[in-house]
Amino acid sequence: MANAQALKSGKTGKTGKSRFIRDLMMNKYLYLMMIPVVAYYIVFHYAPMYGALIAFKEYTPMKGILGSDWVGLKHFNDFFNSYYFVRILKNTLIISLYSLLFEFPAPIILALLINEVRSKAFKRVAQTITYMPYFISLVVICGIITDFTNADGVINRLFMLFGYDGQAMLQKPELFRPIYILSEIWQRIGWESIIYIAALMSIDLEQYEAARMDGASRLKQIFHITLPGIMPTIAIMLILRMGNLLNVGFEKIILLYNPVTYETADVISSFVYRKGLLEFGWSYSSAVGLFNSVINLVLLITANYVSRKVNKSSLW
Repeated sequence: MANAQALKSGKTGKTGKSRFIRDLMMNKYLYLMMIPVVAYYIVFHYAPMYGALIAFKEYTPMKGILGSDWVGLKHFNDFFNSYYFVRILKNTLIISLYSLLFEFPAPIILALLINEVRSKAFKRVAQTITYMPYFISLVVICGIITDFTNADGVINRLFMLFGYDGQAMLQKPELFRPIYILSEIWQRIGWESIIYIAALMSIDLEQYEAARMDGASRLKQIFHITLPGIMPTIAIMLILRMGNLLNVGFEKIILLYNPVTYETADVISSFVYRKGLLEFGWSYSSAVGLFNSVINLVLLITANYVSRKVNKSSLW
């Protein structure tokens, strides 16, 4: 029996190997196109994971990663017991949840609105206008936001007509989050709607014809045909968003915030940037970044599990 199982296992292994070779020969150009992508992830995503050891050491460039003294969880304990822990975790969660509540649905709504437009020319114009901010340099975007919200900026002057005190908006901690979220929606809504527009194109038009024959209004068609048709796409995008819930990009934050608004604007990524690159606390900032990555991994796995149980759509 053992010999039979060994022969069966060897046959299965040989069959699997021959199938892979056959598939490799049939799709060799696709595999060649895949090589740069795989190389990118290995070089820039997996190889740097070796540097996570810095979080458990007192890293100094002269000694290197392996030669630096091992300190265990010291930097994690310092972070958890510091004044900054509660503040930056709170800011990161609030901004991320605001983004999830307001920014995530925005491209879905835009895609639904564009899908309802019958004029192809108007569709193209609307899509072009909404795509444009995404391709503008982030430095330029932040410069526009800063100029428009300054004491003599256009937006500031407009709000002064309704009783605003005229102070520069980015100097007020309570206004930083709304400005950040609104600018994110304006910048990304058009680009992120592309995937939903593509998903809408795959819905069978006969379903709409049958619904119209049954007397369904356009609103009912949206709720009973359109939204269920793109729900798998929405679920996958939501899972990916949950996996990056705490990854609030530091680039835009550090271009907009200042010491006055640290109270509401300082997030994990900007804190890591400031501690690691400006104050040379490499080990401490690595520990904070590793903590952030672990939380994101847990959120990703949890969101994937819930989505698989609820609507049978998941990444794995």
